[in-house]
Amino acid sequence: MDYQGDIIRPPSEANSIILQATTGCSHNHCTFCGAYRDKSYGVKQWSIIENDLKFAAKWCTRQKTVFLADGDALAMPHEQIMQLLTSIRQMLPWVRRIASYANCHNIEGKNDQQLCQYKELGLTRIYMGLESGHDPTLRKIGKGADSAQMITSGRRIRAAGMFLSVTCLLGIAGTSASCDHAQATAAVLGQMEPNQIAVLTLMILNNTPLFRELQDGRFHPLNQEQLFYELRMMLSGIKLPRAQFQANHASNYFSLSGRLPKDKEAMLATIDSAISGTLTLKKESFRLL
Repeated sequence: MDYQGDIIRPPSEANSIILQATTGCSHNHCTFCGAYRDKSYGVKQWSIIENDLKFAAKWCTRQKTVFLADGDALAMPHEQIMQLLTSIRQMLPWVRRIASYANCHNIEGKNDQQLCQYKELGLTRIYMGLESGHDPTLRKIGKGADSAQMITSGRRIRAAGMFLSVTCLLGIAGTSASCDHAQATAAVLGQMEPNQIAVLTLMILNNTPLFRELQDGRFHPLNQEQLFYELRMMLSGIKLPRAQFQANHASNYFSLSGRLPKDKEAMLATIDSAISGTLTLKKESFRLL
């Protein structure tokens, strides 16, 4: 397989065929993200993608899912996405699910009919980075979209029949707007109605603008206890008829996983144990992105 640079994928895609259709991120302005700082966005040559598909057809027959890397394969032109999905179906007929990252601009650039076409060709899971539902925070971190756009894009993915996984980021608003971030994020998630909510904890990388803000004293990070209270407030405020809730990423100090609303009280009790100091936490050296 042809892999250019580091490959980033969601934890749930660990056993997927990772097909790098694009390089980098078409947005690449988020102040906290260092994943694609050394890459320019581009669509890989079809001959390279086709060779990777031939490799997968020979050597990856036990893997039933495909993840399209890099940062947002959905930024590809419609015709190229159709060619890619059609080729996966033809060359890897045993694959039962294709997934990709996507941001608001990717989704806004496709009409509803096109999104439905992708779903019919097997693209059935989208990972979308909300990070925060708090508009001042979204502006500050350079997401390039406000909460209303996030809600609309998420609901369009759901309307197309795709599984929507939304990522939120603890600590991204700093100490000054922690409560606002937690409450607004919970409210936006309630309107997006994702199938899955994945909560990560901010880890500031030294190749990001946010690291420079930290050094200059313009960003004040949350301590452990503040992060736990923020998580509790966010989870408490989520009102959804049904969703998976996971805070079990390697960046988190402890793991939560359950279904909303039935497991909410049990998960809140776990957070309370962390706040009271009775829960064993992950060592700092084991926290990773």
